[in-house]
Amino acid sequence: MPATRVITSPVSGHFYRRPKPDAPPFVEEGQRVEAGQTIGMVEAAKQFTEVKSVSSGTLAEFAVHDRQKLAEGDTIARIAEP
Repeated sequence: MPATRVITSPVSGHFYRRPKPDAPPFVEEGQRVEAGQTIGMVEAAKQFTEVKSVSSGTLAEFAVHDRQKLAEGDTIARIAEP
């Protein structure tokens, strides 16, 4: 059974799965990601912080919706490691 790693929010703010409204998402559930790959952004006070994968594997699920407000440390996604 693969191990699962959790990606948490580095700051409080709103989570975005896309670099801009008309762009495709950085990554979709079920896609392979590499360690350090951007999977989203958190916006706080007009400052954007990239959210990066903590390990290589498959993006198993997003725990938050696009544009959802979250607090620092909230779970954003889970990565299934091989």
